[in-house]
Amino acid sequence: MTTIPRTAMILGLLGLVPFFWGALTAVFPTIGFAGGSFLGRFNGAQVMADVGIVVLSFMSGILWGFAARATGFTASLGYVLGAIPAIYVFLFVGAADPRANLGILMFGFLALLVLDRYFLMKRLAPDWWMRLRVPLTGLVSACMMVGLIAG
Repeated sequence: MTTIPRTAMILGLLGLVPFFWGALTAVFPTIGFAGGSFLGRFNGAQVMADVGIVVLSFMSGILWGFAARATGFTASLGYVLGAIPAIYVFLFVGAADPRANLGILMFGFLALLVLDRYFLMKRLAPDWWMRLRVPLTGLVSACMMVGLIAG
């Protein structure tokens, strides 16, 4: 299969919504939710950092799924590499200022492309994987950059 499955594309694009919202409310904070309300954390850098933590950790599970398709050393290495995004989040994301977390997460998403490429080269990821991952990563990183600059 060479085309990106429709469901994967739709879910990937829907996953961009909180990043776009975060970038928009970083630039125009008055359109966001009231700061003192429960929904106040769903604005600007905070929402992008929170969703970025979830998505980057989720990607560890995706990579483990790819590793499960291998055997022997390739599988073992795949599981180790697959754990890196979640461990990275655990060790390095946690600053009180969500903007500081954006830079750390942006680096993590960009570095994840190297792991994605490895799994594709080992023929463990579907052949359409990078055509999905590269644009999504670019858009997520652009939104986080907006949050860093505007925040």
